[in-house]
Amino acid sequence: AIALRCQVRIEPMRRGYTEEEAAGLLDLFGPRERWSTTLHNFQWLQTGAMIQGFTGATQVNLPLECTYDFEVVAAKYLHALREGHVPLQFLFSGTIFSKGPRGFAVQQVPWDREDRFEMPVSVWGDLIRQHYPNTGWLRLEHETIEALAAYRSARGLLSFDEAITSLLAASSTEELR
Repeated sequence: AIALRCQVRIEPMRRGYTEEEAAGLLDLFGPRERWSTTLHNFQWLQTGAMIQGFTGATQVNLPLECTYDFEVVAAKYLHALREGHVPLQFLFSGTIFSKGPRGFAVQQVPWDREDRFEMPVSVWGDLIRQHYPNTGWLRLEHETIEALAAYRSARGLLSFDEAITSLLAASSTEELR
């Protein structure tokens, strides 16, 4: 049996980016001309699994939690991608429980156990569309929510989406003046 832990990292240097994707990555890595110093691997998540006893080799599924929270670096990165793949690195650790010469044996998963995978961008996109159909998620401070609710009520708007759309339209009109 194995108590497996896995750190999943994104390796952004292992792929190219379109101009549209580069614009979406501006918040994370700055302008493209700075990417030689700002484009670094970063952690997506930590996951784990309990693997039942086996002989020889086995395959397991590791749960990868996905979020649409734009406060999370990985969500910003994934949202910016339009096509191609997401370059992932898996760093494994954990505890192996086995039968030893004197009964029960315990050892650590060696520190150098890792793997790489190129996950299609469409996998993340499909998952987000399934769980957040035609919507997104935006975290706001309580005061902002209260002000937005007051704005919505004062104008007879039915949703926060309508309130934000109204504010954006007013802002665009103001900028044109």
